[in-house]
Amino acid sequence: MKKEVAKKLLKLVNVKSNTDLLELYMEDRIYILHKQMEQLPDMNDVRQAQGAIKELRRLQTLRHEVIAGAKDG
Repeated sequence: MKKEVAKKLLKLVNVKSNTDLLELYMEDRIYILHKQMEQLPDMNDVRQAQGAIKELRRLQTLRHEVIAGAKDG
């Protein structure tokens, strides 16, 4: 992550209420996607849902990534 982008994102991730709400949203989306995957008949749709879950899991590390990026650059 570019240092300039990380510094701008610090405003988002340094507010605990923001990160708590984002975490709540991500966990809810992951739950919904897991439930949908159980009923998907097509493997391409399953892979798409898996990709969405993977990206949500990556977003769960956003705070750490932004803080590290703002320091290191």
